[in-house]
Amino acid sequence: NCGLQLVIQTSSIPEKTKPFEFRINKEQSSFHNRLLQHDLERNYSGRQDNTNFGSSSSITFPVLQRTAEEKILNSDRLTLERQKLTVCPIIDGEDHLRLLNFQHNFITRIQNISNLHHLVFLDLYDNQIEEISGVSTLRSLRVLLLGKNRIKKISNLENLKNLDVLDLHGNQIAKIENISHLSELRVLNLARNLLTVVENLNGLDSLTELNLRHNQVSKDVDTLPCLQRLFLSFNNISSFEDILCLADSSSLSDITLDGNPIAQETWYKHTVLHHMMQLRQLDMKRITEEERRMASIAARKEEERKRESHRQTLLKEKKRLTIGNIARQWEIQQNRIALEASLNKDKENEPCQINGSAAYVFPEESRSLDTILSSAVQGLSVLESHLVEVEGDTLGLYGAGALECLDRNWSVQTAGIIATVSFMFIEFDEIVQVLAKLKTKFPNCVHLKFKETNLVALQQFNALAEMHRMEQLTVDPQGNPVVNLTLWKYYVLFRLNHFNLQKINGVKVGWCCFLQMVLQDKLVLFLKDVFSQFHYLLEGKGKKSGVGSEESSDNRRSGGESTARATLNYMTKDFHMEKLEEIKERKTFCQTYIENLVEEAADINMKNESLQKLWPQMFIELVRDAVIEIRNKNSYMKLCLQRIMDQKE
Repeated sequence: NCGLQLVIQTSSIPEKTKPFEFRINKEQSSFHNRLLQHDLERNYSGRQDNTNFGSSSSITFPVLQRTAEEKILNSDRLTLERQKLTVCPIIDGEDHLRLLNFQHNFITRIQNISNLHHLVFLDLYDNQIEEISGVSTLRSLRVLLLGKNRIKKISNLENLKNLDVLDLHGNQIAKIENISHLSELRVLNLARNLLTVVENLNGLDSLTELNLRHNQVSKDVDTLPCLQRLFLSFNNISSFEDILCLADSSSLSDITLDGNPIAQETWYKHTVLHHMMQLRQLDMKRITEEERRMASIAARKEEERKRESHRQTLLKEKKRLTIGNIARQWEIQQNRIALEASLNKDKENEPCQINGSAAYVFPEESRSLDTILSSAVQGLSVLESHLVEVEGDTLGLYGAGALECLDRNWSVQTAGIIATVSFMFIEFDEIVQVLAKLKTKFPNCVHLKFKETNLVALQQFNALAEMHRMEQLTVDPQGNPVVNLTLWKYYVLFRLNHFNLQKINGVKVGWCCFLQMVLQDKLVLFLKDVFSQFHYLLEGKGKKSGVGSEESSDNRRSGGESTARATLNYMTKDFHMEKLEEIKERKTFCQTYIENLVEEAADINMKNESLQKLWPQMFIELVRDAVIEIRNKNSYMKLCLQRIMDQKE
């Protein structure tokens, strides 16, 4: 620990003959008052090192010499710290130096030390050096301390292959480079620089300590074979995956990550300790066995949570894809039904006369579209065609195949918590067939939801009367055209008034009680009247039957009542189609019957018109023939008797 004080006294240019005076003081030494006199002319002429600055000005380097006593006392070291030096002085006769200290000066460039071939330790901490230079000849150098300078790039270290410690902290370095050849380097300090990526560390096989504190590193920390201590405090590491590669390092024993975003996470310490079981210290604190055990337990819980989260994510994605597939199949099915209805309608109108020629629908066009739909269905069948989901107290059924789940053996606990059943992409007529099972399997079900179920007529709501209990009904406008009818809610209240519904489509219906009573009285009368007339017209009983007016009236009355009652019962789709076929047959019969009546009436009218034209002449001829016949009374009587006799024979 030798401290030397260097005092430089210079004279002005006219006083060139005066020598520089160097005063070298060793703290607590008997030589601290000794002055070293140097002949300026001799030293200046022999050792001048000129550097140009601006207008051809020059900088001279002082020459430092120590006495024999000081050389004996500190033969291999020289300390020149806090001497306000701006340049490195010329050190004369000190080729054997092993330690040189220039801390806390204002040196801007490393120079005048190339002759120190035995130098092992060079300390230039806290100066103003901007470039690493002047050290290429120091092949024996083991420690190079250049912290707190202005260096922007690592360079000119090619010949320092024996370097053991390299300190470059507190500079302006943005990239790690030009050090891969330092195979003997054990300590590298790059703290407080501008690094964002840790790279180019290949070849540092002896490195045991790496300091990267106070940088901007966010990820990709390389693994080194002998690394024992790694300081990464106060960087931008936010995810454990960014440093997960360090878990594979068997040599790493100390690491610091405090000051990073990752250190703010609750799972930080447990996760690091679980994955880096070889650590002895974390954030400069020794790790106990209890901490390791707690970290292992917490890490297992975190892994389970992540696996569960991942599983839920996969299930949600699978659900989304399945529902999308079911929706596409539903759309294809609806398009097929619409296409078939359109084709049937066109067949009824074939052939039709257009400008005297017959027009037909070309079947190959319909077949091509049908083929497209079939191929689309086959392509979608690879995915799930139905989905059953229990979420909370709601049972979701997607697709017609989901109705088969009602045949399963549901546990009492699960069946007991189901309060809502949601139907999507299922024909309402198919739903009706399982309402009895629904009532038995889920006794606490009080809410039904329908979306994309083809609810098209008020009469379909009659099927819901089979339910054991119902407090809420939700009919989504999507895929249920019945919602577009103005009075559909009132009809539901009227038909399902025994359930005392609380909500319809999420809206409370308590204020409709009075309207229920009004509808209950008037709607029945209206339905009876309308359907009695409708039934009478469809039966077509008037002229065909020989019953009297009173009997016909009785039949109309009884028929109207039965029809009105029938409207309050659910009619299956097949039964409805049969009714439509029956109505179509009756319509055809009525149309034919009316056509025959019209044709007969037209014929009678034509005959009447002809008779009116011929009647005057016919009347004259009849009168004339009668007068001629009765002109001879005896002959006329004989003729009449003869006709009578002929008729009897």
